[in-house]
Amino acid sequence: MNNMKVKIAGVELKNPVMTASGTFGSGMEYGELVDLSRLGAVVTKGVANVPWPGNPTPRIAETPSGMMNAIGLQNPGIETFCARDLPFLAQFDTRVVVNVCGRTTEDYCEVTERLGDEPADLLEINISCPNVRCGGISFGQNPSSVEAITKEIKRHAKQPVIMKLSPNVTDITEIARAAEAGGADAVSLINTLTGMKIDVNRRTFALANKTGGVSGPAIHPIAVRMVWQTAQAVKIPIIGMGGIASAEDALEFILAGAAAVSVGTANFRNPVVTLEIIDGIEKYLKEQKVESVQELIGAVR
Repeated sequence: MNNMKVKIAGVELKNPVMTASGTFGSGMEYGELVDLSRLGAVVTKGVANVPWPGNPTPRIAETPSGMMNAIGLQNPGIETFCARDLPFLAQFDTRVVVNVCGRTTEDYCEVTERLGDEPADLLEINISCPNVRCGGISFGQNPSSVEAITKEIKRHAKQPVIMKLSPNVTDITEIARAAEAGGADAVSLINTLTGMKIDVNRRTFALANKTGGVSGPAIHPIAVRMVWQTAQAVKIPIIGMGGIASAEDALEFILAGAAAVSVGTANFRNPVVTLEIIDGIEKYLKEQKVESVQELIGAVR
């Protein structure tokens, strides 16, 4: 048998395939279609300290080879999440990664602390949220802010902390190093790229928010490049994501240096794509006579 197990910050996953936050609900939405126990981990939709209503509609638009969204991190808040979603996920033999969002450092820390005694294996911190105290600029766009918020979250966290990095920066390695310096146990990248779509017939913006996050196959080569650069810059584990729709896409990230991958937009088109990717990676290992998927991590130099 080929070994599909990987470790992220000391937490063992049965395989390197995870879901990407915001594309899989909290697992319940896909539970009738996907055997969640086969996944390496379920990454939940972002959760804040209080319910967020999200942005006005329209909030989703198709793009060539992808999509745009400006959902605005709509979520029910941490108390509903802990009462409803975590007990559901606890039924399955899979790791649970809770994605955390906030508008201030205190917001993040409140959620992190609240999750301390809950059945969550890892925390993924979405630092692409706008920092209301700094004029709305994303926490993740400034290295000193990244280091500071990582350090503060680590003070409150019982679980290992993954910092989710934004690609909307000049140098992704600066941000990754800042997260590592702040004590991050791992990083995940990339989040969506900021884009815009205009409806020429209605002469208006396709999204009510005007701009949105671009995801899907179109961003895949950019994401692979950023993961490879980050793998050269930090020693902590990397979770790669961005336009993964096949086992080959996932393997590119792993060969570039990712210890695991998250599958996002492809779930909307093919709800069982994660299972197909797991099967595809296993098939690749057999065909290539590779005993463990860990042998592939960062194999491209």
